[in-house]
Amino acid sequence: MYWILFIAVALASFLVQRNLQAKFDKYSRVPTGGGLTGGEIAEQMLHQNGIFDVAVTCIEGTLTDHFDPTRKTVNLSRDVFYGRNITAAAVAAHECGHAVQHAVGYKPVELRSKMVPAVQFASQWVQWVLLGGILLVNVFPQLLMLGIALFALTTIFSFVTLPVEVDASRRAINWLGQSGILTRQTAEPATEALRAAAYTYVVAALSSLGTLVYYVSILTNRR
Repeated sequence: MYWILFIAVALASFLVQRNLQAKFDKYSRVPTGGGLTGGEIAEQMLHQNGIFDVAVTCIEGTLTDHFDPTRKTVNLSRDVFYGRNITAAAVAAHECGHAVQHAVGYKPVELRSKMVPAVQFASQWVQWVLLGGILLVNVFPQLLMLGIALFALTTIFSFVTLPVEVDASRRAINWLGQSGILTRQTAEPATEALRAAAYTYVVAALSSLGTLVYYVSILTNRR
């Protein structure tokens, strides 16, 4: 059953990533009405939400866009930072949506931030603890139980991330529409692009849950 689940999740992940790339490629050829770059859109959204202590920077890579609350930077990949298209606008606004969440004290993002240190610790050690726990499951099952607890923490983190990402996209689309950057015709493509990105987090969370169930089954079925 686990292998069936593993194959299903792997296939879903492949399809979601392929769909995401297709959506981003498609809408990167559709210009926004105002002709602003992603970097300019990000700065405008931050300032209109009363955020002036967050810098917008350009970074290398593809799909590397993220908001760093510790350094207070919205980091946009080169294609997004300089892009004058729907994809660039949607991604830039989405990352600024995270900055707005922190500024207004959005509860799920506060919970996620509080979990980060523990999740970083768990991620550093969980694979080693699980490996040792599987090898010693019949003589020292407590080690596997510890590994499962650490992995469960990362799984919970994946599910806490879902509403954070969905809310950031909602804020992005609402602001892009209100600011006039998106028209009625371009709002739906931007929503589709961000929805495709959100699916990647859903698949990641389900994959983590499936893996957690697998480790629990090893513990419960030990001989």
